[in-house]
Amino acid sequence: MKIEKEIVKETTPFDLNMHVARLLMNEPFFAALSRRIDKSENRGIPTAAVFVDPKTAQFHMWYNPEWFSRLTDVERTAVLKHEFYHLIFEHVTGRRPDGENMMMWNYATDLAINSHLQGQLPEGCLMPGKDMFVDYAPFLSAEQYLKQLKKDENFDKEKGKGKGEKGDCKGDGGEPGEGEGEPGQGGGMPDNGQFDSHSQWEEVDQTTKEIAKERLKDALKKASEEASKSNSWGTVPSAVRKEILDRISGTIDWRKVLRYFVKTSQRANKTSTVKRINKRYPYIHPGKKVRRQASIAISIDQSGSVSDAMLACFFAELNSLSDLASFTVIPFDTGVAEDKVYVWKKGEKRKWERVRCGGTCFNAPTEYVNTRSFDGHIILTDLEAPKPKASKCQRMWMTTKEHAARPYFKTNERIVAIEPKVA
Repeated sequence: MKIEKEIVKETTPFDLNMHVARLLMNEPFFAALSRRIDKSENRGIPTAAVFVDPKTAQFHMWYNPEWFSRLTDVERTAVLKHEFYHLIFEHVTGRRPDGENMMMWNYATDLAINSHLQGQLPEGCLMPGKDMFVDYAPFLSAEQYLKQLKKDENFDKEKGKGKGEKGDCKGDGGEPGEGEGEPGQGGGMPDNGQFDSHSQWEEVDQTTKEIAKERLKDALKKASEEASKSNSWGTVPSAVRKEILDRISGTIDWRKVLRYFVKTSQRANKTSTVKRINKRYPYIHPGKKVRRQASIAISIDQSGSVSDAMLACFFAELNSLSDLASFTVIPFDTGVAEDKVYVWKKGEKRKWERVRCGGTCFNAPTEYVNTRSFDGHIILTDLEAPKPKASKCQRMWMTTKEHAARPYFKTNERIVAIEPKVA
């Protein structure tokens, strides 16, 4: 009797990070943006998701490796671009109109994005001009699609399908998707045509969203610069390109920048705990408990050329920033007033004050901070002094628009212009 040998097909787990550079080889802008977004596998979701980490205000992308392994390269690239478009169009950071239904907004954002990815996405994805959206024009904004969905009598406002229809969206040419899929089973395309998850968008507070917006603006600026240097934006449409350039050339809200600086200066102490589910390996490995704290030094130039209005404006913002973290306030002119250094505790409110009125030397506060354990250093000043020595932690300068336009020295460190108002 002849015994047939069973052939077992070996499969290697799909690691998206190993393929991104190749997939985005002809997409300079998306490739540059991709490098600024963390990516990790998550078998607890059916397909993919992009969101803001509520603890760090960092952008993150989850992907189900089994689902990605079944896609073609064209589909994988389109899925990546779909997720990045959610960031570019600010869908993740709170663009949804107040009071609008989240499910309908999800549909509207996907329709707005997928107009730019026709013929590239997995079969069955939401697409203007096709299936239940055959009467929808392409290339509209999410707000325009939302308005159209609200008027569409054939659209089920509760379930997100055409009335009386069963969803038949297929992610890989196989059986219809099963909604959210089973964790660890590879998932599949949800039967309503939305292949990615938006559920994490509402899990961050408004302050974190504002910080993320500043981070996004910085990422878009750097990605656009790289695209311009390569003389190619890839497949980014001209209208989207213009929207990006208009956004990054707008006025920066210095208050948001300050919050962003504090958030990005936070340290994380991680410990394992079985009370938290591990998002990457649920119920296999313990989760992580993260304790975050920011040790920020605020050096305030007390020289006579720094106006009372600037000091009052800065102190006013520190009163709101104290909701995020504690600060060490360091008054200085030609030297640090060490007897006046104090910790501004989290949640505490204070009035502004002037304790010195001499010249200016930036080496004094820099040396003070360098010899201590700080994560970030912010200097409020008129910039009227020579460039100081290097800082051992990230450093940022804050001054008025007038002084920012004519700094005494050049630096690659961020200089943020504020508009002082008398308190």
